[in-house]
Formats: sequence, structure tokens, C-alpha cells
Amino acid sequence: MKIYFESYGCTLQKSESSLYLNKLLQDKNNQVVNNPEDADLSLIGTCVVIKHTEDRMVKRISSLSRKSGKVEVLGCLATVNGNTIESENVRVIKPREFRSFYEGALDDIEISSDIYDGIPINQGCTGSCNFCISHIARGKLLSRPVDKIVKQVNMELDRNIREIRISSLDTAAYGKDIGTDLADLVNSITSINRDFLLRVGMLEPRNTYDILDKLVQAYASPKVFKFLHIPVQSAENSVLEAMNREYTIEEAEAVWKKFVNVYPDMSVATDIILGYYNDSREGFEKTLKFLENYGPDIINVTRFSPRPYTKDYSKTPLNSNLLKEWSQEIIDLHRTQMEKKLDRFLGREERVMVTEEGKNGTMVARDSNYRPVVLKGDYKKYTDVNCKIVGHGNNYLIGE
Repeated sequence: MKIYFESYGCTLQKSESSLYLNKLLQDKNNQVVNNPEDADLSLIGTCVVIKHTEDRMVKRISSLSRKSGKVEVLGCLATVNGNTIESENVRVIKPREFRSFYEGALDDIEISSDIYDGIPINQGCTGSCNFCISHIARGKLLSRPVDKIVKQVNMELDRNIREIRISSLDTAAYGKDIGTDLADLVNSITSINRDFLLRVGMLEPRNTYDILDKLVQAYASPKVFKFLHIPVQSAENSVLEAMNREYTIEEAEAVWKKFVNVYPDMSVATDIILGYYNDSREGFEKTLKFLENYGPDIINVTRFSPRPYTKDYSKTPLNSNLLKEWSQEIIDLHRTQMEKKLDRFLGREERVMVTEEGKNGTMVARDSNYRPVVLKGDYKKYTDVNCKIVGHGNNYLIGE
């Protein structure tokens, strides 16, 4: 069978979809093709985090069903809109079916290094944010045992994959249902006596705060990328309370400061939601000031998009023209901050690991803080390269 594959959304969704594809490829008669018109089956991993994204997914599924005939749908759309998109040609892999796969079948999958997007460590989360459809789509927390994850890491290392990425809706929630935690998992992975680097996926502030000292210590391993993805969403406590985020901005700030104080060159990503129904210019000013004080390397800005089945579905976002202005203020601030931040690296000598192909005859590598470093030339994936930082773009370094 010829299979065409696409995947959208968060790192967790992409890692799960790529593992499901690898499962199908255990049948040696199956192969991946690059064009849906050449395929017997199109497999699509979906995202529905905002309405615009959901609409794109539905439109793409319709297009694929016309081109390849049979389509299988994975991801959050299966929960939110699965019944309405099923047809003779479209099969939706429902959450219960996927959780069964998740609980056992993926443990012995042979990983193709060409189709790899990381290791999912737990389904669901412990939160119940009033705006978020993901926790509804994913269900309650379901953590995989440490030994199963370590086994999969070794399987990937056997296939010369040296950038190990663990992901979930909230990696900091890992283990709360099975009597362990993320720090223990990180320590178990980094104790593997092999050559690799580990990237930890998104951590929600509440669960990170609860294991903060232990997790910061686990990050001390030279095998861990000094990278933190912590979605703050807003620096206004009244907005966080309305969102039911279960932390204050002071607690999120404590997490951020602790990591950066211990690892000063660490790269930090955060997420911001603009236009929440009870937000205001005063609240936005607090968020802008927070970003100015802490200067994240990556800022993912989205506008509040009421989603069905959530508590805030009936709420009205703030004016879209106003949010365009706010978004531009964040973009302008971030551009200025990154110019100064990346200037600090000029002239440094760095040892980086090549992770992917770039554009126009370049390769992209990662330094120890997971910052992208663009290198001219042809380097084999996952090789280490010594380079000197000679320049930078808006959000990447240039090595020579």
C-alpha cells in the first residue's frame, strides 16, 4: 500500500502521528509516497487549537479524499469534529482506539529516522483551562512507564537518531498518575550511556512549579538541551484566573527566573493569548512589561478563539483591530530584544549538532541551548561541528 502523510499542530500531535505511520510501515508492503494522487491511503494528523486551524483541517481532508480516495484522520479533530467528517472515504481514528495503541502498541515500533518527530510521554493533562479544547480532546492524564520510554530512546539511538525529543500537552504533568515525575524521567534518559542530546517539550507553569528544584537539577546533565518552553499566556492575574490556569504570574515568573539564573544562556519560548474576554489595555501592558523584562527567544502569539465544548465558548474576544495593534507591539519588542540578545553570541566558538536541512544549500544545527545555527555546506545529520558565530538573522545564529 502506498501512503501519503501530513501532520499539523503541536509537537505531541506530530510525534504521535509519525509513530502511527511507523506502525503502518512495519508491513514491508507499505511505503511512503510524496504525492497524494499516487497514494492508496492519505494519513493526516490534525489540530483544532483555534477555529481557523480546524477549518483548514476539514478543507484539507476533503481535498485529500478527492485525490487519494481513502483518508485516515488522527489527532484532536477526531474528538471535536470526528463524526461530521466521516464518510465512505474518510475514517476517523477515535481517541479510545488511539489510546489503546498508545498504551502498548507503540512500544515495539521500529522507528524510521526519516519519519521521526519525537517521543510522546503522556496523553492528556491535569489542567482544565476554560479556553482549551486540547484537554477535552486528549482526555485525562495517561503517562507511559519510564522503562517503556527509555526503551524507545534506545531504539531511536540504534537508528542513529541523536536528537531525542520528548513531548506531551504538558511534560511537567508526566508521572503524576503513576507515582513518578518528569525529573526522574529526565534522569533515567540521561543515564543512558550513549551519545545524544535531549529536548524536553512544553511545561505548564503550575506543574513545573511543583517540581522546580528537582527539575532544574535534572537539567544539569550535559545531555539536556538548555531549552524551556513555558506558556505564560498573560501576565495579568485576573486573566489567568478567568482562564483557570491554576497559577499566578508570580509563580510562572519564579519558574522562569530559577531556570535562567542557573542557566543564563538558556533559550526560552513562551505562548501568549491576546484578546481574552476580560483582558484590558492595562492587562496587556503587564504582559508587555513581562516580556520586556525576561526577553524570551520565541513568542507564540495567538488570539483568543472560543472553541466548542469549552467553558468559554460563549465568550466574546476583544476587537480584532485592537489585537492587531497589540500583536504588532509584541513583534516590535521581540525584534529589538533578539537583535541585542543574538549580538552577544558573535565571535563565540560553539560545538553544535546538525539536526536538519536548511534552505539554499545550508544545514541547521543546534547549540547546547537549542538555538538554531545555520551552516553553509553539506553536513551529515546528527554530526557534531565546531564553528564560530559570525552573524545572525531575526531568530537564528550563523556559524562558520
